[in-house]
Amino acid sequence: MDHAIRIGCGGAFWGDSPEGAAQIVRQGNVDYLVMDYLAEVTMAILSRMKSRAPDAGFAGDFITQVMRPLAVEIAARRIRVVVNAGGVNLHACRDALQALFAEQGLPLRVAVVEGDDLSPIADDLRAAGTTEMFTAAPMPERLLSINAYLGAFGIARALGMGADVVLTGRVVDSALVLGPLIHEFGWFEGDHDLLSAGSLAGHLLECGTQVTGGIITDWRDTVAGWDDMGFPIAICHPDGSFEITKPEGTGGLISTATVAEQLCYEVGDPAAYLLPDVTCDWSQVRLEQTGPDLVRVTGARGVAPTDSLKVSATWADGWRVAATMMVAGREAAARAQATAKAILARVARLLARDGFAPFTATLVELLGAESNYGTQARAQNTREVVLRLAASHPDRAALEILGREIFHAATAMAQGLTGFAGGRPAPQPVVRLFSCLVPKAQVPMRVSFEGRSHEVPHVEPGPQPPARPDAAAPAPDHDGPLRTVPLIALARARSGDKGDRANIGVLSRDPAFLPWIAAAVTPDAVRHWLAHFVQGEVRRHDWPGLDGFNLVLDRALGGGGTASLRHDAQGKALAQILLDLPVPVPAVWTAPGGRLEDFATEGRPHDR
Repeated sequence: MDHAIRIGCGGAFWGDSPEGAAQIVRQGNVDYLVMDYLAEVTMAILSRMKSRAPDAGFAGDFITQVMRPLAVEIAARRIRVVVNAGGVNLHACRDALQALFAEQGLPLRVAVVEGDDLSPIADDLRAAGTTEMFTAAPMPERLLSINAYLGAFGIARALGMGADVVLTGRVVDSALVLGPLIHEFGWFEGDHDLLSAGSLAGHLLECGTQVTGGIITDWRDTVAGWDDMGFPIAICHPDGSFEITKPEGTGGLISTATVAEQLCYEVGDPAAYLLPDVTCDWSQVRLEQTGPDLVRVTGARGVAPTDSLKVSATWADGWRVAATMMVAGREAAARAQATAKAILARVARLLARDGFAPFTATLVELLGAESNYGTQARAQNTREVVLRLAASHPDRAALEILGREIFHAATAMAQGLTGFAGGRPAPQPVVRLFSCLVPKAQVPMRVSFEGRSHEVPHVEPGPQPPARPDAAAPAPDHDGPLRTVPLIALARARSGDKGDRANIGVLSRDPAFLPWIAAAVTPDAVRHWLAHFVQGEVRRHDWPGLDGFNLVLDRALGGGGTASLRHDAQGKALAQILLDLPVPVPAVWTAPGGRLEDFATEGRPHDR
């Protein structure tokens, strides 16, 4: 029987608005509330918290801002909750939650999914020669955290045992949705297509309002609803198909465009997206607008997973500091650059005098002068910029000298220098990511529920499909004159990050545009356009189901979001920068009545 299950995501990260959970509970008519709290840097923060206080190390906001105000309604509506708020201290989070339920007289039962914390075997992994999966670097001697990404079957087991709330530590984000679907529909380990489809539903929900129109390329379509964005809901069916929607009357937009942009977020090869429970092939996924704010998703395929789990470890590598100030007036960018050069020279001299080593890295950014555009910058003559100066060093005291001496510039350097944001900047730890693979056999997964612990096996591995060569893009077929337009006239794009690797999904607005896009947006062209960022290889993977492709950029984020000195440490602006890349198209397209007439006359794209 086709009984649909409604799953709503009430939060996309630790720090997201608690109004999301309230909206889903009160307006979503859902069976499940899921919330995603964890990222790589979050695990390091939680580990530091636990080292200072044994009862800390979990996302306390889940208790105070979500469950305390909503638990009575959650119980009354019989909504089950699945969250990874347990962080690195699952039992402390469970105890705090159970104490809250006892205080409110609620009979809600809590289970925890354990096994992701690999700190007890970290020394064994190091001794076995475990290396970083992208760089082959050896494992650092001291780690802040080390956690395996678990799959969804532990969550499903906990729900099957009767838990009203399932707490996890590190799981793949999509498992928060796949777990309930396995439980509700009775999916098995060998149901690879279904597991892939459920994982896709989780992937689309996990970033909250990013799929309901948040950060969409065509922002004017959703700007009127930014003040009350709807959080997403997946209406899931036993055959693996589902619809994406949001609570009625909320802001934002559910369209094939908003869903497609989120689909490509933080994905590498869409034909081989590796998860603990399944290797997903999303290359032929189809999106269909079936109603207002309702998009049907079909076509996910899958095969058996690999025999390993991805492991994310974090480690401390010195300190960093960043300061910002404004420079106004003529030649603002040049004066800001000269100020930064003088500050760094002054501090370098003081460091040498006091016996410190030089900075390990420095970075000067002129925000407002398009420094993130590299050689494509067009705003060098702006009369107002924000100078951002960042540096890293093994010794915190060296960076305190920089924080102190920055203020000398206020009276010694450029006129129009003002707005030292936030006062003297305090050094912050540099936290680097170490990713590796660990055999599933070394990572026992357990469910702890009402005083008992239950082992849960991982999904058995199977042979992986051979690497799929991307099809050669059809060459543009046109003999007439050409005109150059920016990529945004032809495509939408969305960028994401994983460690020091970025991805940019490029989605054609019209299938007729795709050959022209493919001819211009080659790996070499992207590498050149973003040369000031990308230090490694650029790869392009076809995405035929979405009429686009996905670009993967290695060593593109200055060490990754947990270590980078950049203002945009996670590459959130990379898609927008790439969308200015020039693409030759038939000149007739920009003529009156042509496919790009709107762009030629108004300077912004319109879908046809």
